[in-house]
Amino acid sequence: MSETYVALLRGINVGGHHKVPMADLRTTMEKMGFEKVQTLLNSGNVIFEGTFYLKTAPEEQLSTGLEKAFGFPIPVLIRTADDIRQLIRSQPFKGVEETKDTRLYVSFLKQNPKTRIELPWTADDGSFRILSVYQKAICSVLDLSVTNTVKGMDALGQLFGKATMTTRNWNTIKRIAKKLD
Repeated sequence: MSETYVALLRGINVGGHHKVPMADLRTTMEKMGFEKVQTLLNSGNVIFEGTFYLKTAPEEQLSTGLEKAFGFPIPVLIRTADDIRQLIRSQPFKGVEETKDTRLYVSFLKQNPKTRIELPWTADDGSFRILSVYQKAICSVLDLSVTNTVKGMDALGQLFGKATMTTRNWNTIKRIAKKLD
């Protein structure tokens, strides 16, 4: 039975490297047998319907097909539409005061984290906070008034393993959720 999924591609269209035009991505996924393929933004957010073979993990199936099509590895994390809806309903940033310097992020993990930290966790300089870990997703806040760098993302990589995650702005996640409705 076909289900609706969200694929989050890691490391494409960043700094002119690993370019993947969204129209080509949609066409490639349709050729792979997926339906109702929609992309959102240029950073590799794909909503689609389909089924996966049971012998291979869905993320591996999609990643392998995309690598064949585009000629370079494209790590993929997949969530069901219901996973995204549940994340939205959990209101992970409830009570966070948003300013022009506040950035709200969700970092999606391939597996449940092995690292356990006391939450909320705050960086020594106060610029970065991890609020929650919810269903293989880390919800964090970056305060650009304290620092204008993204050292917080480095902290996430050190704590949870950079190669097994991809990060999106909370506004992007809300836009994905709207497209699911």
